[in-house]
Amino acid sequence: MRWPAKNAGLGVVAMSYIAVDYLHHLFPAWHSPLQKVLWIILAIAAVARVPFYRHWSSEFRAALPFVASMLFMLAALLFEAISVRSVSAVLGLDWHRNTAPLPDSGQWLLLALNEKLPSPIVELLRARIIGLHHFLMLFMMLAFSVLFDSVKAPGLGLGARYMFTMAVGRLLRAITFASTILPSARPWCANNRFRIPAYPHRWAQKYYVPYASDHEAISQLIRLDTAYVDIGKPVGDYRPDWGSMSFLIDFLRPTASEGTTWYSLLKKAGGGCNDLLYSGHMLVAVLTAMAWTEAYGGFSSALVWLLVMHSAQREIRERHHYTADCIVAIYVGILLWKMTGFIWSRKATYSDRRLTKLEKIQSKLIQASKDSDIEEVRELLREIELGSEENENQTATKFAWLAPIATIVFALTIVVLAFILTSDG
Repeated sequence: MRWPAKNAGLGVVAMSYIAVDYLHHLFPAWHSPLQKVLWIILAIAAVARVPFYRHWSSEFRAALPFVASMLFMLAALLFEAISVRSVSAVLGLDWHRNTAPLPDSGQWLLLALNEKLPSPIVELLRARIIGLHHFLMLFMMLAFSVLFDSVKAPGLGLGARYMFTMAVGRLLRAITFASTILPSARPWCANNRFRIPAYPHRWAQKYYVPYASDHEAISQLIRLDTAYVDIGKPVGDYRPDWGSMSFLIDFLRPTASEGTTWYSLLKKAGGGCNDLLYSGHMLVAVLTAMAWTEAYGGFSSALVWLLVMHSAQREIRERHHYTADCIVAIYVGILLWKMTGFIWSRKATYSDRRLTKLEKIQSKLIQASKDSDIEEVRELLREIELGSEENENQTATKFAWLAPIATIVFALTIVVLAFILTSDG
């Protein structure tokens, strides 16, 4: 982490955004007008910096990886949404009602601290200071700060790394929680959130239910290594006509009241009940903190990590997740971010371009030194220093204003959509 940051402006703006948004809980009447004013100021400031931005060339080169990462992210989210519905539906509502949550020592610790800590501290830990959409907005502020030279360009490169890493993390998360279905820490969750059959899917009826709790049956299953119980004809599900997507029926288990289309089911999914290990919310928080630490650093990055820790204990405290879910999300997020530095990295500088320029003028530089022509040597060295900046400006000159304006409009549209679609967490 660089300490202190190049300037503190971004950190002040980010923490101001969090503070203004928290007014929703303290002074609701102030929240809406102040939030609108803040967003208008930020948008105007970003647009006003466009004419002075010098790195459009690198932004254009990063545009294709950015779009590809975004499409990869959308595909990962679709797979995750199908998996979320599937793991909540496969065992039926009766299983959710009757299965006790797992013992969680982290939850016990927080309850014990409630008795030991002063009440103001406990209330601070309980406060809903930050949510999923806040972390997404913090990252968007970070990416846009390239316009103010607070973060190394290209901003689209940073965005591509963030979304690519997020997509990989979401895929790994879906594979993990779908592999072993854990009971929710909120037993009423599935009943309130989903309309699914009360009984298990036919797969679970055959391979899980006969061996769910009978010790002798489990022992026999291990010895024979085959599903030996004859369950007769399994109870079947409602099967709407989804055409080529009918294979999803076994995963989504629609009911007659909501099974018109497969897409309508996924739109209602929101969040699941058994998509636990590991926490998707914490993955977003950790990736935002890692991006902030690497790209910007300074005191504000420490505050972002404190917000990550606060969010983690709230996930556990409110029983959205078990402690293991949050711990795994933290180290998976850190490791994934470290592995994707090839897309964008703060450590990358203009040295590569300077070396390329040096190779081109090497013969001239040697000749000038042999001739003891100091002025020529100075001029050649000045070319190396200015080469990178000249390269950045060439593409911007070619595209004039059209491409920069299109990039800003596209990026602001993504910001607005993310804010609307994630405002409820």
